[in-house]
Amino acid sequence: MLSYILRRVLAAIPVMIFVALFVFLLLRLSPGDPAAIIAGDTATPEQLEQIRERLGLNDPLLVQFADWGWRLLQGDFGESILSGTPVTSMIADRMEPTISLALTTIVLSIVIAVPLGVIAAWKHGTIIDRVVMAISVLGFSVPVFVIAYVLIQVFAINLKWLPVQGFTSIFDDPGTFAQRITLPTLTLTSLYIALIARITRTSMLETLGEDFVRTARAKGLAERRVLMKHALRNSAVPIVTVIGIGFALIISGVVVTESVFNLPGIGRLTVDAVLARDYPVIQGVILLASLLYVGINLLIDIAYVILDPRIRYA
Repeated sequence: MLSYILRRVLAAIPVMIFVALFVFLLLRLSPGDPAAIIAGDTATPEQLEQIRERLGLNDPLLVQFADWGWRLLQGDFGESILSGTPVTSMIADRMEPTISLALTTIVLSIVIAVPLGVIAAWKHGTIIDRVVMAISVLGFSVPVFVIAYVLIQVFAINLKWLPVQGFTSIFDDPGTFAQRITLPTLTLTSLYIALIARITRTSMLETLGEDFVRTARAKGLAERRVLMKHALRNSAVPIVTVIGIGFALIISGVVVTESVFNLPGIGRLTVDAVLARDYPVIQGVILLASLLYVGINLLIDIAYVILDPRIRYA
């Protein structure tokens, strides 16, 4: 197992180098001039040239990439072009809202979606199965921002139960945190319930047709025990996979939800950086998301061994 983990970590190095190179070239070769954004519309050509020289934008691309890569190896993601704040500090300040939203979303999705998927597979072909699948299709079909605005209209404007915007740390005021995180969580949960429920149902249907499930039933075991201990446990590998990937997707893809609910998270930081052509911030966020994907995939592979003892890594 340790040798496998080491190989996976080493294999991730060229992947991260390729991602860094791709992001660097994509940003540098796309239209737009950070110096013009910093200097404003009234800047003279001389002022623009001074800013480009100060930021190193006049250096050859290879020199810029080598300098940036060397600083990355030292843990320095650079400084924001606009504010001069270290990128690591900016990302750290925005992590709590995004992680809070991701954790509440994935926990609520698992609590609701896994039982729904199990019940749909157990009652395959019945009205219950069709209702669960209809909910899944609806969750996939409706855009996230539409669900967000519907929830805002119902729970914030009409019923006045919950606030629309803002974020409060759970460490400062747990009650206010729960109120402000509820609507964003429900918005994203609608999508991930659909995803996890469908995967759970599909995996359970395959497992329920296996010989060991029929043997368990023939022994007279209670249906609940057959479903939970035998079928669900042996269906856990694809379910864990989609949950892990979903968690990474939530953290790196909450741009719309954070924008609608005005959450000061990574998604909002990314939007602001893209609009301002703030190269260091964009690069730092994308590299963080890539590293997150690699790390979660590694954890998923390790979880396979725990969930299914038949799986062994040389």
